[in-house]
Amino acid sequence: MLQYKIVPVTPFQQNATIFWCDETLEGAIVDPGGETEKLLSVVDELGIKLTKLLLTHAHVDHAGGTQDIAEQLNLPIEGPHKADQFWIDIFPEQIKQFGFPEARAFTTNRWLEQGDVVTLGNEELEIYFCPGHTPGHVVFFHRASKLAQVGDVLFRGSIGRTDFPKGDHATLVNAIRTNLWPLGDDVSFIPGHGPMGTFGEERRSNPHVGESVR
Repeated sequence: MLQYKIVPVTPFQQNATIFWCDETLEGAIVDPGGETEKLLSVVDELGIKLTKLLLTHAHVDHAGGTQDIAEQLNLPIEGPHKADQFWIDIFPEQIKQFGFPEARAFTTNRWLEQGDVVTLGNEELEIYFCPGHTPGHVVFFHRASKLAQVGDVLFRGSIGRTDFPKGDHATLVNAIRTNLWPLGDDVSFIPGHGPMGTFGEERRSNPHVGESVR
């Protein structure tokens, strides 16, 4: 079965998530935004072998440590969707805009599309394309455990910002309603920041995408 551990990193308290297969102990870090030594220390404590890095999107608080870890451990990078090349291209501007410590741009080894599958040992993560916060944002879903890593698409009581370049509110709302809600009310989700929640609770009460919002 898939196991996970959330490790908040950077002043933005971004939820880097370590996923691994408990049978093979092969794993990945989803959104290694920074504090790479901290992340790798937790990986060592867990006794797992990293086989890849996964990205929901290319904002620097989610991707700032990607190149350093990939280079250090010779790991492939999978994700996000190719539309986020825009954000990778302006990595230096992102660093200045968000007041981030030095971070390095990366080159992904595999762009992810709707319907793709990412493997971790004996486990599979389904890919759902959910643009709007960024144009190339993806979500990772583990069907067997009903767990989703949604990055900055959805939060408890909120949704991702859409006032960044190439953001779009209507596109994000549509992605949540058409791609995430059908996965089931009993799905637990790990957001890019803050506490976990469930799709059911957000579908009922979220002021941006809940049932009462038209």
